[in-house]
Amino acid sequence: MNDDKWSELVSRIEDQFGVLERGDEEIKEVPNGRREFVVFEGPMGTMMLERTTRPKVTGEKSFGGSKYGAGAGIEKIYSPDETVKTIKVYKDDDGDWEEIDASAFSS
Repeated sequence: MNDDKWSELVSRIEDQFGVLERGDEEIKEVPNGRREFVVFEGPMGTMMLERTTRPKVTGEKSFGGSKYGAGAGIEKIYSPDETVKTIKVYKDDDGDWEEIDASAFSS
């Protein structure tokens, strides 16, 4: 979902339901990663819409490990100019956010 469509969706949520909380933060584990979210009172109770933007993974590089796998790991290689944007919907389930399957919205 591009930036214009995201802004339009958030605007519709504000108009229809009202926003309880809104945020935009950096994802520390991923270079140039961002997490945007909107919490609102929807038809299924308190809900959260979350969009993550992160660089596209173009490959992986394994490293380290002398014997018995000590110090071995995998380093992800990220694209400098391509990004991946994903959207998830969550429902508040007694203080825990439970992800809602997208097929629940289709008929």
